[in-house]
Amino acid sequence: MADARPSIPLDAATRRGVVAAAAAGLLPLLLQLPQAIGLTIATAAVVITGLSWKKPLPAPLRLLLTLALLAIVFNLTGFSLGRDSGSALLAAMLAAKPSETFQLRDARSLLGFALFAPFAAFLLDQGPVPLALGLLAAVVVLLALSRLADLESGETGRPAELRHRLLAIGRLMAIGLPLALAAFWLFPRLSTPLWGVPERSLARTGLSDTMRPGEWIDLMSDDSPALRVQFFGETPDRQQMYWRGPVLWDFDGREWTQPGWFRGLPAAPMEPGAVRWDYRIELEPTEQRQLVALDLPLAAPEGARLSLDHGLHVRRALTSLTRWRIQSAPPQRYEPELRRVLRSAALHLPEGFNPRTLALARRWRREAGANDVAIVERAMAWIRSDFAYTLGTPLLGRHSVDEFLFDEQAGFCEHFSSSFVVLMRAAGIPARVVTGYTGGYYNRFGDYWVVRRLDAHAWAEVWLEGPGWVRVDPTAAVAPERIYDTIDDRAGGAGGLFGDARGLAPMLDMTDWMRRGWNDFVLGFDANRQRQMFRPLGLGDLDGSRLAALFALVAAIALLWMAWLSRRGEREPDPVLRAWHALGQRYARLGLERPPHETARDWAARVGRARPHQAAELNALSEELSNWRYAAHTPGRDASRDLVRRLRAHRPSRPQPAPPNGDRR
Repeated sequence: MADARPSIPLDAATRRGVVAAAAAGLLPLLLQLPQAIGLTIATAAVVITGLSWKKPLPAPLRLLLTLALLAIVFNLTGFSLGRDSGSALLAAMLAAKPSETFQLRDARSLLGFALFAPFAAFLLDQGPVPLALGLLAAVVVLLALSRLADLESGETGRPAELRHRLLAIGRLMAIGLPLALAAFWLFPRLSTPLWGVPERSLARTGLSDTMRPGEWIDLMSDDSPALRVQFFGETPDRQQMYWRGPVLWDFDGREWTQPGWFRGLPAAPMEPGAVRWDYRIELEPTEQRQLVALDLPLAAPEGARLSLDHGLHVRRALTSLTRWRIQSAPPQRYEPELRRVLRSAALHLPEGFNPRTLALARRWRREAGANDVAIVERAMAWIRSDFAYTLGTPLLGRHSVDEFLFDEQAGFCEHFSSSFVVLMRAAGIPARVVTGYTGGYYNRFGDYWVVRRLDAHAWAEVWLEGPGWVRVDPTAAVAPERIYDTIDDRAGGAGGLFGDARGLAPMLDMTDWMRRGWNDFVLGFDANRQRQMFRPLGLGDLDGSRLAALFALVAAIALLWMAWLSRRGEREPDPVLRAWHALGQRYARLGLERPPHETARDWAARVGRARPHQAAELNALSEELSNWRYAAHTPGRDASRDLVRRLRAHRPSRPQPAPPNGDRR
């Protein structure tokens, strides 16, 4: 049955508050969306709100603006569905809603959906900033809902002060906080989720199982953390920090790819050196199924598997922060016997590409004979003498390796590694491209290393008789004086995040250390850590049944807390009325209670007739209460406090006995 009640129009001040509350709810989500989408929706929200500031837009115009905004969002998201595209559509609908929000019902609808926006932001980032903005948005929306409740009730008295509204909202949060904390810490967690978070539909900068030379510019300008590493024991030199990611074997003349069928094969034999590195990686979400590890991992950590080429893979996409304990060691011998099928894959080149490179490689082979090491050294010497590092290399054509080696002779790691591997294969030396990260930044506050997305790197591995696969980094062979431009140069010498801004380094270190603490304390709290939570108290690991029992106990206590606070919340918020009601209860115990329909003056007069010795004081108090509540002039705070004090001090007293001989003076 339809609601026949008329809708209540919003006054100007209330509508401004509703729109501001909706903007507060939308802000955390806009900050997590890709910049182009966030700016587009924010601009549309401002324009639509401005056009409808005084009166609703005509229905056809509202429909046209909404459809246009949705079309733009769909175009920016590539007409694909996922977490980010769904969140963008929610933001777009919230941006369009103020154009028709002029009634109480529409305002409540807008505020209700505005509360969903911070939750959608948590799907994209679960850091402390979205949480803080989400909590602030929740408070602002609840304030606006409280104002709407007053509007609907027809409250004509004095509006509630902001302080009183905030206290009421704080009481609501305090009621539910213990139960929420008990659910977070004690509710039994599953080691693996029953379902996964939907993947993102929009590409984000990061490593992938493909590489097209020249397309890493966005990745190499992203200074956000990719992983944080804490070492236990010996720490490698920064020059030894090669973080191994996808290994690329297949080349079609333009793009390198990782063959998927290699993942199912057991890891190739590797004889580690004497050095061992024990460390823990905190990996930021990548939306991929590939881990990175210090070159080379000795074994796969729990929940991952080691592929043929020592890549680490997981079953589910890494949609949230994960922690991995790994051991690695530099190899002495790595796959010294190369199987025929792998040799063939590591020598394959597509036909019809890069004829000048093929001719050069054949000439080098004739001159070097069977000496593969001489060919590798000759290529590295050529790079050291004639090549330069720059980000300004134009997009190369069909014969990309020929153009880089003989024409441009300048580029960055993608160009160097790709061209080097093609040159080696053309000379009959098995080779492959390895992608990952190099180096890292040491955070002294937390004693850990930060590897950022701009540390992404690509290098080569060649197979030689005896040692097997050997790492060769042609990009590192470029002399420092031959580096023409870098990300720092393009940023105007700012030095990236930590370069020339040395004065800000301690503050940035502290900020990242605090973010890591949040990751460890909140995001890293999984089923394993939950079971081990009470080890310091000597309780050992808790299984699911013991956790459930403990949760039930704490939840029962939290529910009692909620019930107690709820009863306290039902009392009169005004201290004057609360003191007057308490006075009435004291007389009710004597059989002189006040029914709801009786005014304060009538009740005081009736009690005065029954107890003449207190009539004067009680009549004075009732008169002062009536003046305080209904007089045009509102008493000051000191007068109200004095009235509260006197109401609290008044007590029913026994009548004095009559004097002897009937003397009633």
